[in-house]
Amino acid sequence: MRNMKPRILTLVIAILALVSVTRAADVVLDANTATTEDMSALPHMDDVLAGVVVNNRPYVNIGELNHLLSSDLDDDQLEALYGRLFVAINLNDAKRSDILVIPGVGKKMAHEFEEYRPYSNIEQFRREIGKYVDEQEVARLEQYVTLD
Repeated sequence: MRNMKPRILTLVIAILALVSVTRAADVVLDANTATTEDMSALPHMDDVLAGVVVNNRPYVNIGELNHLLSSDLDDDQLEALYGRLFVAINLNDAKRSDILVIPGVGKKMAHEFEEYRPYSNIEQFRREIGKYVDEQEVARLEQYVTLD
């Protein structure tokens, strides 16, 4: 029984470390602030392309970043990259084309984003979009939006 305690503690530490790494992999970096090194580690990015992103800052919206990257990456590559790198869209004034760049957002969900404008706070976004998707998806989508 005594030997079990260190093993259990080791197992708990390993699980917590795994959860931490998994959560870090789910974080969406801001293209206006991410380092070249961080971007180089993302899907379909290398040091040269990350340098191009850094040198063309700031991005007012995701459309500007998308325009820059679309000459080097195809649609599937962009979608994979935008799962990890993005320029947050303003919920109250983003163009539909910018909303549609959010990975996994189609025309129906873009309509729902627009339908509830103006948003007075992020809680309103959570409540309204939460009518259509579960909490985990709302949390994922929230990484791509702002009210600034």
